[in-house]
Amino acid sequence: MPGELDETGSGLASDVVIVGGGVAGGALAVALTRRNIRVLMLEKSLEHQDRVRGEFMPPWGVEEAKKLGVFDVLLGAGGHFTKRAIPYGEDMSAEDAEARALELGKLLPDVEGAMTFGHPQVCQALNVAAVSAGATMLRGVGDLTVSAGRRPKAAFTHQGRRYEVSPRLIVGADGRGSATARQVGADVKFDASHHLLSGLLVDGVDAWPEQDQSIGVEGDITFYVFPQGGGRIRLYACYGHDQRGRFSGADSTRRFQEAFRLKSLPHAEVLSAARPIGPCHGYPSGDTWIDTPVVPGVVLIGDAAGHNDPTIGQGLSISLRDTRHVVEALTSNADWGESIFGAYVEERRERMRRLRFVAQLFSALRVEFTDDARARRRRALKRMGAEPRLALPFLATQKGPFSVPSEAFEQNAWDRLLN
Repeated sequence: MPGELDETGSGLASDVVIVGGGVAGGALAVALTRRNIRVLMLEKSLEHQDRVRGEFMPPWGVEEAKKLGVFDVLLGAGGHFTKRAIPYGEDMSAEDAEARALELGKLLPDVEGAMTFGHPQVCQALNVAAVSAGATMLRGVGDLTVSAGRRPKAAFTHQGRRYEVSPRLIVGADGRGSATARQVGADVKFDASHHLLSGLLVDGVDAWPEQDQSIGVEGDITFYVFPQGGGRIRLYACYGHDQRGRFSGADSTRRFQEAFRLKSLPHAEVLSAARPIGPCHGYPSGDTWIDTPVVPGVVLIGDAAGHNDPTIGQGLSISLRDTRHVVEALTSNADWGESIFGAYVEERRERMRRLRFVAQLFSALRVEFTDDARARRRRALKRMGAEPRLALPFLATQKGPFSVPSEAFEQNAWDRLLN
């Protein structure tokens, strides 16, 4: 039966071994299995946990989910649409912010808006869909080693037994700090972290309009409000490295919610008093990237191939675009040599360059809290009002990194906005 393994190891024969059962790995397993490619998924966890990340997709990510054929799974796992992005914050009144709202449902054809959901629920739904389609999935896998080559190998332990498999291809989808990337010698590049980001899931916030999301700045935090429907909201806060311990320790949840008692944010009192239903967890900003996420017999996708600064919320969309590239390469070629991923490598390299540029621009504009930074932010808002093209880098985070001219991601665009 698909998804099960007997004591002889029957069920391990596969064309593709996917290391990691998160969004990237799960979506790839669904897409390949539905195309009659035999898949074995290896996941180290026994149950997906709330890691305070990966719960928002802008419209271009929703479009990728539709193209890949997993939109139905995301929607069935609780996918919720937000249709307006309202820039509440200290730089304008609530009325002006609402007048400047970006209509997310009008940016791309046949895309209702941005999508939010619970990350563990979506991962599990993708895993179930993959197994239902015929994939084999093993959970609780340990001691995994991957060897590249024309016929790659993956060796691992499962339920006290050691196994080795040799598929046609291994896909590393094992997230940040990927063991697969490390074992195949991928050259990982890093940007320094600009700031810290923490998040918390809360419930019982019926007062907040569930189709409105917001990102804004007040005082010494950049705040995010992403509704998931039914009164459930994921809150995030960005803050400086000089406040490293601000939302850590035994009382972190209370202190995090207190930070949302903001004058510029409607329903702030309700948000700060809402019922926490998940951990308060933080992590650094910054990008990692691998210019060539392919070696013989192994390809990397999602965060395993390098992740964008989570501050601009592009991670899930990147993962689905990566996945679609790999599916198209495998289903269009009989020979699965590394050359079939050439288009993926080149497109991803430029895609990540553009998104790095936007993340750095966003951080400089909206995640700095000095008096000079406030003056720079207000000056930039006036410039974007007078010349809307200056906002194109930020529009690209909603419509996709190739939806606007390449000039939007060059130094001149930065200088005209910030200098």
